[in-house]
Amino acid sequence: MSSSVQESLSRHITDEVESIVLEANRTEKPLELDPFRGQLFELFVTANGAGCLAEDAENDLSAENLCRMLSQRWGLTAATKKSVEDRTNLPDEHLSRMRLLWSMMRLWMEWTYAWNRWEEFHGM
Repeated sequence: MSSSVQESLSRHITDEVESIVLEANRTEKPLELDPFRGQLFELFVTANGAGCLAEDAENDLSAENLCRMLSQRWGLTAATKKSVEDRTNLPDEHLSRMRLLWSMMRLWMEWTYAWNRWEEFHGM
């Protein structure tokens, strides 16, 4: 897969993850339940197939990096920094999105762990 194709796919996956997380936020439903969980897992499988979950991936879509990118898009990084500097609580809107990012990150990390250990437990 060419670098530009992988970059475009990586951007598409990130945009889709964002859309799913925002829809869960809008409907006030957990990411751990379908349809959100299934939709996120499909994107995880696509990211893995595209090589975006490899340790040295140029277009890194690891749980940590994906959350970092979405946090920056939504202004959570700046809001958290300001909250710490001002010694104030994080606004509810940001806190809600942060909780969803934590849920997404946990799911993504669990799938990564299971995916990487599949062969170990299935004797392949």
